[in-house]
Amino acid sequence: MGDILNFRRLLRTPGLAIAALITLLPSIARAQEEAMGIDEKINELISPVSNVIVNVIFYSVPLGDTAFPLIVGWLVIAATVFTLYFGFIQFRYFGHAISLVKGDYSNPDDAGEVSHFQALATALSGTVGLGNIAGVAVAVSIGGAGATFWMILAGLLGMASKFTECTLGVKFRNEYGDGTVSGGPMYYLEKGFALKNMAGLGKGLGVFFAVCCIGGAVGGGNMFQANQSFQQFVNVTGGEASFFADKGWLFGIVMALIVGVVIIGGIKSIARVTEKVVPFMAVIYVGAALVIILMNYDMVGWAFGQIFSGAFTGEGVAGGVIGALIQGFKRAAFSNEAGIGSASIAHSAVRTKEPITEGFVSLLEPFIDTVVICTMTALVIIITGKLGSDLTGVALTSSAFESAFAWFPYVLAVAVILFAFSTMISWSYYGLKAWTYLVGEDKKMELIFKLVFCLFVVLGASMSLGPVIDFSDSMIFAMAIPNIIGLYVLMPFVKAELEQYTAKLASGEIRKFKHT
Repeated sequence: MGDILNFRRLLRTPGLAIAALITLLPSIARAQEEAMGIDEKINELISPVSNVIVNVIFYSVPLGDTAFPLIVGWLVIAATVFTLYFGFIQFRYFGHAISLVKGDYSNPDDAGEVSHFQALATALSGTVGLGNIAGVAVAVSIGGAGATFWMILAGLLGMASKFTECTLGVKFRNEYGDGTVSGGPMYYLEKGFALKNMAGLGKGLGVFFAVCCIGGAVGGGNMFQANQSFQQFVNVTGGEASFFADKGWLFGIVMALIVGVVIIGGIKSIARVTEKVVPFMAVIYVGAALVIILMNYDMVGWAFGQIFSGAFTGEGVAGGVIGALIQGFKRAAFSNEAGIGSASIAHSAVRTKEPITEGFVSLLEPFIDTVVICTMTALVIIITGKLGSDLTGVALTSSAFESAFAWFPYVLAVAVILFAFSTMISWSYYGLKAWTYLVGEDKKMELIFKLVFCLFVVLGASMSLGPVIDFSDSMIFAMAIPNIIGLYVLMPFVKAELEQYTAKLASGEIRKFKHT
């Protein structure tokens, strides 16, 4: 009780937020040690509700010899529509997007909190993660090498979805007097629909999105990440014999403190971390993959042959061609989150007066996440001959890399922890903006959310929460329902922004800036 009273006193002084977090964590640790069975009780409590929601959100229909989740079709069809509506924008403006990320057109006097590169890094840190390591392995082990082809295709199409939602995120964001901003689907749903004389519908969709976003942030963007990174940490420190095997709470406390230090500083602090962590993660993981590919350069042509032939002949263990297509589309949708709307929350904080510029920058995300990183994982698995083994998930990926580097499981553990950490800090911001949309822009309410988020890091690392994770996954994909509806209704605004911007670019009104 003394800890709680002390926490309340500290909460009155936002500058002591970290101290407040430290004050509460020992109480949680003791509670975890004294009540290790609490996770089973939570599972029993939430399981009936979770099962219903999961069955609705991931409702599947039979297609060939396998099942196709309608939510995946919802995302892929939308991505195809936006690709056609904007005239294959992801290919036409790919080079311009890179120029924007480099800062060639960035005016430091524009409203916003972070640079184009920082916004891209923050959003990427929320998507690049375990899906790129374990999810790809699941996809190819079920759908065969051909799943990679459909994964790449869905990733390329998803670039148009990201372009659409992130342009709208900046266009309809709220800008405040202190220089901070708030944006994302909840704002463009409310404000954009009001311009279409559908204010009530827009507000309702915005609230629905925000509620789902908070659920997804706390579960999939937090507890799941803490849980999986702890499991990988235990694996490389001795497995069941590890000193840490039964001390998830200790790992969680350390992780929570690190996350807390970053997120309590706000989006600028998050962006400063992600702009360093994301490139480092990419160098570690993609670098190792490239070395393996170069060591087996004579097999690269064969590997791509397997990918293309498998896409149309169906060599996977489930569903033939349709199975390969479904697994590829699922992995792309689950990995890059194009159409979910989450990334537009991070991109809304960018410094720019031209909303379309952040649309261009964001289309790079699915390319990096799915077309590059996921494909690298698939190629390593195929080239090393591990495809077809009894392994799946992270074990398959680890085994494929380990065949070339005996020490890779340790590197993979570092990568998983970094992926988890970066995902947590990004999703903390997504959840925060959804929270403040519902309760109002208030510093104390923001602090409460950040502290609660950190406490859930400890819970996630120390508990086995199957139904909770299933529930949070369904919340993340439920976000796509109101978001895609909004994108369909509001995409004419994006086209108008595109036409206006290209005219300014052609006339020279938009020019490159020299940065010292």
